Amino acid sequence: MLGLLLLYFIGKYFYKLAETYNEKKWLFAILGVLSYYLGTAIGGVIIGVLDVYLELGVNWDGFGTNFIFLPFGLAFAYLFYYLLKRNWSKKQSEELLSIEDIGKHPTE
Repeated sequence: MLGLLLLYFIGKYFYKLAETYNEKKWLFAILGVLSYYLGTAIGGVIIGVLDVYLELGVNWDGFGTNFIFLPFGLAFAYLFYYLLKRNWSKKQSEELLSIEDIGKHPTE
């Protein structure tokens, strides 16, 4: 149940970000949730490889494995959020500069 709540808030933040920059809201809400799942999958592969080579002894049957992968998913979702926000803010500032330049003489 807490996992669904986490997915809701991840989707909500991506939805609001897309709404702020006039992008496709539902597409980026879903992509935000998928980025979380991709991060947990990559984290699972990393922990799995480390467990094989370093013999960490991770209990793969327990409930705690969800908490091991949680930081990977959150970090990946945050990274995707940060990159989208930076990209869209650059694009928006470039558009504002070009609108201000309309009608100016090229030598000014």
